[in-house]
Amino acid sequence: MTHAVLVLEDGRVFHGTPYGAEGETFGEMVFNTGMTGYQETLTDPSYHRQIVAMTAPHIGNTGVNDEDPESSRVWVAGYVVREPSRVVSNWRATASLDDYLKQQGVVGIALKGTRALTRHLRERGAMRAGIFTAPSAPVEELVERVRQAPQMAGADLAKEVATAEPYVVEAIGAKKFTVAAVDLGIKGMTPHRMAERGCEVHVLPAGATFEDIMAVRPDGVFYSNGPGDPATADVTALRKVLEAGIPFFGICFGNQLFGRALGLSTYKLRYGHRGVNQPVKDVRTGKVEISAHNHGFAVEAPPTFDTPYGPGEVSHVNLNDGCVEGLRLVDRPAFSVQYHPEAAAGPHDAAYLFDEFCSVMGATS
Repeated sequence: MTHAVLVLEDGRVFHGTPYGAEGETFGEMVFNTGMTGYQETLTDPSYHRQIVAMTAPHIGNTGVNDEDPESSRVWVAGYVVREPSRVVSNWRATASLDDYLKQQGVVGIALKGTRALTRHLRERGAMRAGIFTAPSAPVEELVERVRQAPQMAGADLAKEVATAEPYVVEAIGAKKFTVAAVDLGIKGMTPHRMAERGCEVHVLPAGATFEDIMAVRPDGVFYSNGPGDPATADVTALRKVLEAGIPFFGICFGNQLFGRALGLSTYKLRYGHRGVNQPVKDVRTGKVEISAHNHGFAVEAPPTFDTPYGPGEVSHVNLNDGCVEGLRLVDRPAFSVQYHPEAAAGPHDAAYLFDEFCSVMGATS
């Protein structure tokens, strides 16, 4: 069987066998602690330009299907697993994960050292990496090529993954609200969760202006998840939304842009949060939610702070490292969370946030 190597920018090398497409690929090396939802992870646009290592030991058991993708393609730059499933066992499966990765041209590697890799990233931080199948160059040359790859800090990626043209997700049942959703790398389940609650969702390109947003006459405005450094994004339109007092809800990248629109700063986490098992505390109620995450940046904020739109506060915190997981304006209908309440493939503790958004829109309409 052909040999493959995973090379990190600090010179650490892991040896394994090819999984998925063969060739070479580069990206930021991160890890995901979810025990389920690998197809949703692969198709999440927030993973654009990242090589993802799965910490669960067996990957591919249920194959892939046509119902679970979060977008029209795989976005990860590369894929690392420990033990690929040798058989596919699920009544919905249409193909094996290995064949799916080959079809999508995603270079991967199977290696026994995913635990060592994860510990290395936790100690040293996320870093650039490359996967090479059947490498012909010496390791020193491969390391140098990895170091020449672009870094995630300073990367402006939202426009690379967002829709080029607006589209509409119709409300399921009676229409109650119109939502303008700015696509920064939106997952398919997000507008679906809103549609389930009677929202007609107008999904707009990442560069949507305030005028574009207002053209759909929205009851509320939503900013989605997405990849890249939030410091590169333009928050002019969002600030005008807040000035106008239109109900606003943001998740993940949208939370970070909300923070920057409020005058807060963002920073890169050491190794980020990626998985479906992150404990988050609602500081208003004391309730703890187990939540789905995928982010490498966070908002820096004190518990309470002043903004151009009145007082603001941190609404949620991560119980693992204390980082900001949610923001809200006290006197205006605007709030956000850093995690994923649409939570495909779970958990669903945070689904109430979509109800909260609808309540806010109902109260102001």
